[in-house]
Amino acid sequence: MRDFGAILKELKLHLAKRGENTKVYDKEVAEALGISPVNLATLKKRNSIPFERILNFCYQEELCCSEIFFD
Repeated sequence: MRDFGAILKELKLHLAKRGENTKVYDKEVAEALGISPVNLATLKKRNSIPFERILNFCYQEELCCSEIFFD
């Protein structure tokens, strides 16, 4: 299983593919997950993964969660 930094990278890649921007920032990931950017920064610092939020995001985007969580 990937750490939260690697999971964030995968989420950013997915968001970059669906939008016009090639550069996706943490605040855009936070918005997609439905949390505040400050909360995301705290989770990132603690390496604490918001599983439920990510799973809901994967469901809404019809994305396989295995691609996000595992190598």
